[in-house]
Amino acid sequence: MTVLIAGGGIAGLTMGLTLHQLGIPFRVYETVQELRPLGVGINIQPNAVRELFELGLEEALEQCGVRTEEYGFFTKSGLEIWSEPRGLLAGYRWPQYSLHRGQLHMALLAALVERAGPETVLTGHRATGFESRSDRALLHVSTVNGPVEVEGDILIAADGINSALRAQMYPHEGEPVWNGAVLWRSISKGKPFRTGASMILAGHDHVRFVAYPISTPDPNTGEADINWIAEIRRDPKESWKKADYNKSVDVARFLPTFEDWNFGWLDCPGLIKNAGDVYEYPMIDRDPLENWTDGRVTLMGDAAHPAYPVGSNGASQAIIDARLIGSMLQLHGVGSEALQAYEAVVRPQMASVVSANRTGGGPDGVMQIVEDRCGGTFENIDDVIPHDELAAHAEKYKSMAGFSIDALNRRAPLISL
Repeated sequence: MTVLIAGGGIAGLTMGLTLHQLGIPFRVYETVQELRPLGVGINIQPNAVRELFELGLEEALEQCGVRTEEYGFFTKSGLEIWSEPRGLLAGYRWPQYSLHRGQLHMALLAALVERAGPETVLTGHRATGFESRSDRALLHVSTVNGPVEVEGDILIAADGINSALRAQMYPHEGEPVWNGAVLWRSISKGKPFRTGASMILAGHDHVRFVAYPISTPDPNTGEADINWIAEIRRDPKESWKKADYNKSVDVARFLPTFEDWNFGWLDCPGLIKNAGDVYEYPMIDRDPLENWTDGRVTLMGDAAHPAYPVGSNGASQAIIDARLIGSMLQLHGVGSEALQAYEAVVRPQMASVVSANRTGGGPDGVMQIVEDRCGGTFENIDDVIPHDELAAHAEKYKSMAGFSIDALNRRAPLISL
């Protein structure tokens, strides 16, 4: 009995750790020859942190992450619209973490190799296709020595937004959908702001800035690694060159738009000017699918439900996917029934999240509401949008995305050991 996992990112490695915890044999097949700590900052929500804690990764998260204390929305001039406590301060039984994606990735890899052995992760194996038969799944991979076919009881596609296995299921889907926004992301040294562990979003739908620390301050300088994102929306009818995706660029492409965004407590242009490499990304997602599962093959993470990076939900949901698949394997056995049960739980929920993130239903939607109502200028936010409306908007998204405080605190563990 073996589970095949296509993709060695956060989703695939969490899936491997879950299967090892359950005592189910597996293999992870990853495209690159060497896994390295790539990327910039991400947030892991308490629902996903709970699952990582239940995998015994508390110490690893503490070493590579900052416990997020506050989440806030501000106008383009730095006026506060809404802020709320996060993690333990909000009443969750688990913290929220802001951290470098690459450090989390390497922590997951180290734990998996230590627990299950290095032979469980095969690099230089690019997934190219699959066959789903009545009694087994076949994964087709490309290696430097030529094509290889591997056999398992089930196959889980964790190969990202450009998944080859999703493309086989939906050969006419085409490229990801671009909404016109372009993101520039980097990490700069800077003084932590507000609580010292705050995540803030400023602006509105057409121009915004996001910032949060992903390291503790240096005791000598008081500076931490500040992850930031600058976003400008263009006309979505413009073409987007795929070669530009994740491309290192000069800040002159976007700095003039943010030149006067110095709020006193946060110097946005200063962070931009002090950055190292700055990477450019289009804001892309894909339309929700009617099915994720083909017999003994299913999709997870960004291969299943890529969404705009709104609400800090992408990596968190990939972790939840892995744990839900594990719980269904524990309940139904290793086969297609478990995969269908997992899809029945997650796919409708994530279709709602994708739609909300596209249409302003995400938690950041309040920034555009305020911009529309008053141009982002006010003396008292209650005169623009009542506190109860802001609170209801925030809670609605938490409930939809699966991290409502009361529901998460009450829920039984996904996996019983």
